[in-house]
Parts: sequence; structure tokens; C-alpha cells
Amino acid sequence: MKALSAGLTDVGRKRSHNEDSFQIDAELQLFIVADGMGGHAGGGTASRMAVETVNGIMRKAKEAPDTPFVRSDSLKDALIPEVLRGAVEQACAAIFQEAQKQPRLQGMGTTVISLLVQDEYAFFAHVGDSRAYLMRGDLIQQVSEDHSLVNEQIKAGMITAEEAKNSRYKNIITRSVGFESEVQVDVMGVVCELGDHFLLCSDGLANLVEDREMLDLVRAGPFEEVPKKLVALANERGGDDNITVILVKMSP
Repeated sequence: MKALSAGLTDVGRKRSHNEDSFQIDAELQLFIVADGMGGHAGGGTASRMAVETVNGIMRKAKEAPDTPFVRSDSLKDALIPEVLRGAVEQACAAIFQEAQKQPRLQGMGTTVISLLVQDEYAFFAHVGDSRAYLMRGDLIQQVSEDHSLVNEQIKAGMITAEEAKNSRYKNIITRSVGFESEVQVDVMGVVCELGDHFLLCSDGLANLVEDREMLDLVRAGPFEEVPKKLVALANERGGDDNITVILVKMSP
């Protein structure tokens, strides 16, 4: 299988600048979305450093003599997840160190959702509330778990998922890359099927477009136009944040 992809980022309708960054490395089959925070300079710097650092580390790993990019018999035997985790951890340290050097960047950080496709496996590394979805047939499922205050409240039974959509705390995240020198990174793996779609996005999309609406637009196609249609829908509903989308399709 091969991963086909299309991506787009947009400033939205309420922000004066875009603090999101994304990366599509078709050769590595690596896809990254990062949503920065920390002001005009800090947020954009953090998200850009994150995607560049993760991409650079994974590219070096691919070219190394002891490369982890080898075929594995099962998800649990794959070497990629720990390398991907380490890449996000190194991005965290690099962003934190850069913030210490420049006072105007102090406090910056970013979310990261990354996807690397190898053979029939899809591997994810995740920090923050940017999301990864799997779409298979008539089903859509969120693969990542939001590291956010409202998600903690939902799990504790304090609020419902519907109440979370309108919570004044919905933009508060509990983990970020670069705000501190270290961060806990979630890694996940999925066995792919032909026709699967993976959607990576920042919360500028997820907060305004329902999961089922994402699935309907993906199924309606055309594939290359879906990110543009998703961004347009989020903007129609206010576009109160930057919006970034990467769509990946598993093809023969």
C-alpha cells in the first residue's frame, strides 16, 4: 500500500497570523500537524520547529545503517513507534532550549500529531489536542486522545461531550511540546486496510466541524479537494482559530 496525501493550512477569520504548521514528506510517508501557542512569534516558531525537527530526525533514522524502517511481522515488533516518540521528545527539548535563549519566545509550545505509514501499518505520536481520525467505510474514529482540560472533565464525569463543545476551557491543553523541557508522548499503531483514510487536524477544524461531517466530505471527494472543503466549512462557521488539515488515503 502507498499513502496518498493532500494538506492545507489557513489563518481562519479571527486571527491575524497563522501559528499552525504542517509537513508532508511523501518519500518517508510522514505527515505532521502542529498548532503553536505563545503569541505571534512564539507559536509560529514552536510549531515550525516541531515539524522540522521531527521530520529531520525521522529522515536521518531512515538513512542510518541500523534503520528502524524495516518490515516487522506485527505492530508490537515494529521499531518505528519508539523512534517517532523520541523525535517528538527531541523537538520538545529543542523548542524549550530556544525559548530560554530568546525572552520574546519564552512560554511557547505546540501540539503535535504525527503519522508515519510503513507497509501495512500506521504509527502515530501525539501531544496536545490536535487530532488524528481513522475513516474506514461508513465509520470514523478518533485515534488520538485529547490532552485537554475538558477531556479530563469528560473522563471524570464532570461534564458531557456536548457540554465540552461550549466550555470556556475547551482551548486549555494539559500537555504541549516545548513549554517544558520534557513531555509525555502518546504513541499508537493501526493495521491499515486498502481504502482507509486518516485525517490529521488542528482544533480549528475539530471544534467547528463534526466527525460525521468530516467523513461525509471525505466520502464525497474528490480527494485532493477535501482539505479545501473542510477549511471552507470551518470558516463558514466562524473560523475562530487557525485551521490545518492533512488527509491521507491508503491506495494500492
